[in-house]
Amino acid sequence: MTKAKQLYELQEVDLSIERKTETLTQLRSQLGKDDDLVSVRTALDTARKHLADLEHQQRTAEWGVDDLGKKIALEEKKLYEGSLKNPRELMNLQHEIELLKERRREQEEQLLAIMMEVDTNQQDVALKGSELEVTERDWQADQERLSREQTDLEADVAMLEQKRESLRGQTDSASLEVYEKLRQAKQGLAVAKVVQGRCEGCRISLPTSDQQRARAGHKLVTCSNCGRILYMD
Repeated sequence: MTKAKQLYELQEVDLSIERKTETLTQLRSQLGKDDDLVSVRTALDTARKHLADLEHQQRTAEWGVDDLGKKIALEEKKLYEGSLKNPRELMNLQHEIELLKERRREQEEQLLAIMMEVDTNQQDVALKGSELEVTERDWQADQERLSREQTDLEADVAMLEQKRESLRGQTDSASLEVYEKLRQAKQGLAVAKVVQGRCEGCRISLPTSDQQRARAGHKLVTCSNCGRILYMD
């Protein structure tokens, strides 16, 4: 195996480690993340509190209507039992009864509006409750999937790191030094394949002499344009 091929294989392993490590970092940031779940829970809590307030308003309105009904019944009892003889007092009592009945009608209308709003909000709470159940189920499944992927990626990275050490052990230190310097300078791409007479690193056509030396593989040959190590199958 030529030095260039050894370094090309090492580069493939290094790139795979970088990609998988980046994916692993992103995956770990998603583990335990429950922003969507918190949002749905918050929406449900808000809806429940609003419903509880409306139900309190409904009970208060029901009590108010009931109290007015009792007052009307008492006043009508006075009116019809014959205890009042004075015409003015009778007229005043009738007027009072009419006012109480008008107030009761108004409160009954308010009560009806509140009851309709309660019904709407009960449906909303039920829908948000169902949404939370689905979100919790999906979140749990997603966390389990992410955990499995993390385990698999960690195993892949460990295996690749072992392979990397093995390849580095087969490569001379001088070549490794050139490779590492080029990796830092060339965004991780120190070795470029020669394909159809071109350097895959910079896409420039190579002189025939450079291609022949790269094919021979006796020593490292670099691209005269981009400086990368050239590798030919």
